Amino acid sequence: MYIPEPFVEIDSKVLQTALAHITDQKKLPVLVHCSKGKHRTGCVVACLRKLQRRSLTFIFDEYERFTGRGKSELLDLQFIELFESTTRQK
Repeated sequence: MYIPEPFVEIDSKVLQTALAHITDQKKLPVLVHCSKGKHRTGCVVACLRKLQRRSLTFIFDEYERFTGRGKSELLDLQFIELFESTTRQK
């Protein structure tokens, strides 16, 4: 699934669709990756972690570990924090 650049312009419907695919047990295993860098992938995985009801502390720590300490984008972190999904984790 293609997520346009920059990430801050992502359509929430596109992200909801991506999360629906990622959480569909019939489609496992799934590989989430990005050809441009780490931030879009990190944001998608962070939103998945919110579906899994992980704490923001855990989510932000994991995001930082995989994007590189001190390289996180403030708008990405804000997007993750405010993200509300209509997809239900099974």
